[in-house]
Amino acid sequence: MTPEASEALAGEVKEALRLVIDPELGYNIVDLGLVYDVAVEDGGVVRVAMTTTTRGCPATDYLTNGARDAASSVPSAGAVDVVLTYNPPWTPDMMTPDAKSHLGIA
Repeated sequence: MTPEASEALAGEVKEALRLVIDPELGYNIVDLGLVYDVAVEDGGVVRVAMTTTTRGCPATDYLTNGARDAASSVPSAGAVDVVLTYNPPWTPDMMTPDAKSHLGIA
């Protein structure tokens, strides 16, 4: 896969991840800043590095499974690996302005 094709696939996956809504905050995981990285490796293998707002978040399985399902729904994606990390720890500063506005954060 060319670098351009990998970049395009990563962009498609990131868009698909916007369909995953955090059930507690009611907004998508990309704009909440929970998705740290989307990388495409040889053979179209997609690696999604993400976090949750807190360790022990009760929605962790829901969010990681949702991310896996959303990334897998992209036609040119091969295998999908979702990696949960807490480094760096998530903060509200990681949210987009739209997400902050939706949640009433100035």
